[in-house]
Amino acid sequence: MILIPAIDLAQGRVVHACRGRRDDYQPVRSKLCRSSEPTDVIAGLLRLHTFSTVYIADLDAIRGLGDQSTVLEKLRDQFPDIDIWIDPGINTGTRYQQWQQLALGSIVLGSETLSDTGLLESTLAADTGTVLSLDFNADRLLGPPDLLEQAEHWPTRVIVMCLDRVGSDEGPDTERLQQLRRKSPRSDLFAAGGVRDLDDLLQLRQLGVAGALLASSLHDGRIGPAQIAALA
Repeated sequence: MILIPAIDLAQGRVVHACRGRRDDYQPVRSKLCRSSEPTDVIAGLLRLHTFSTVYIADLDAIRGLGDQSTVLEKLRDQFPDIDIWIDPGINTGTRYQQWQQLALGSIVLGSETLSDTGLLESTLAADTGTVLSLDFNADRLLGPPDLLEQAEHWPTRVIVMCLDRVGSDEGPDTERLQQLRRKSPRSDLFAAGGVRDLDDLLQLRQLGVAGALLASSLHDGRIGPAQIAALA
């Protein structure tokens, strides 16, 4: 199972995400680092474990308030060995091409900002290594509703993002993960939202989930070196 630290980036700082209520997000407070500056946060995470992948949501870009490309470029240069998955609020083919040319990491297409499934189909046909994020809020998919019925267009890597569970300590949505795994057995699913501890990770692994995005449980110490070693 691949463990992926998740970072929410806004106005040059890492913020603590909670249930998708972005207006209320505050700078992250972590046992791993002294500040919410992105390089400090990633350095702290790497002292905890040699993570190979980090997920970053550019909340400014997702909300149409500019973007954090300058910060992301700095992170790419400072941590060249990390595969950074970046959700920059892609909503058009032109925007996708712009971010692809920046070469800052693997692009995540979030269903929340997609207007239709056409862009996903074209990137899959081009074999660009794009990651799909199926963004849910409670029982509702954010984005094109027909996306759930077109699993043949999903790429190999699919994040199941349960925004209402992010920072909630409610545990992952195992029922939804099982449903989506049945829809696309060939896709590697990555659980995001609600993962609390080692028991949750072991349950996800038993369900055949390929990986999990983690934030709060890393920063508050519930998942640390001992838990990561036990999972391995």
